Amino acid sequence: MSAAPDHISSDLASGKGSKDENFPVASALIAARHRPAIFAFYRFARTADDVADHATASAEEKLELLEQMRASLAGESDADAPSASLRDVLRARGLSPQHGLDLLTAFNRDVTQTRYADWDELMDYCRYSAAPVGRMVLDIHGEPGATWPANDALCAALQVINHLQDCGEDRRDLDRVYLPLADLATAGTSVEALDQPRASPELKSVINALARRTQGLLAQSRPFASQISSRRLRAEVAFIQRVAEDLAARLAVRDPLSERVHHRKLELAGLAGSTLFRLLGEPRRIPTPAGRIVDLAP
Repeated sequence: MSAAPDHISSDLASGKGSKDENFPVASALIAARHRPAIFAFYRFARTADDVADHATASAEEKLELLEQMRASLAGESDADAPSASLRDVLRARGLSPQHGLDLLTAFNRDVTQTRYADWDELMDYCRYSAAPVGRMVLDIHGEPGATWPANDALCAALQVINHLQDCGEDRRDLDRVYLPLADLATAGTSVEALDQPRASPELKSVINALARRTQGLLAQSRPFASQISSRRLRAEVAFIQRVAEDLAARLAVRDPLSERVHHRKLELAGLAGSTLFRLLGEPRRIPTPAGRIVDLAP
């Protein structure tokens, strides 16, 4: 590996912030005492994402910068400010950096891998690119590890939804395709179909089928919010679940290359109302290590 580049990871910043993300990042529902830690993790993740997705930096430069981030988070260096800041926040709370290190595994993969063979390979990517985000938020709130299976299902669903919404942009800007190659081949199409302004019937069938498969993940994650003891985090997760369900339903019938999938503000307000209605009617469920769910009164 060559010497580290002169610039640090912040020089590759995209300018995106938490308000530019497809799903809420530490909204007002999150307790004030937890927000600094969540935003420290967000800044770390945003920095790594910007490095991995940068349009002109070489793969070697990106991998070197991601290694600087790993070393800073692990306490071996102070070269990367967002990583060192997150490390200090986690130490102050007595939390492990492992979720951040797992996330860096995914960003390294983004630099070196642009295609995914099948659904299982995509789910393995989500294990590193998505699940650690939810696990970190749960750890910050002191929630038990028994909530992780439902968290992982929701986070994987969110990741696939993002991939489906952005499939044309990812192919055009990064030549990165998350639609499994096996699914494309079975439908009689290829990644080149993503270069068109409108999805072919074959490509649309793949996108719609992946959205329906994502609905299966969301069925697994639906009890998640009720397993969380923090009322504020429970509300946040319930809202994210509801938004994801609606987006997956849209993607099951729409063409993201030519049709709008993202929600407008008024639509989000309606989903917030339905989320509140759902929360009022659901009991608290306590997950046990054995996987048994204990229901409590709402």
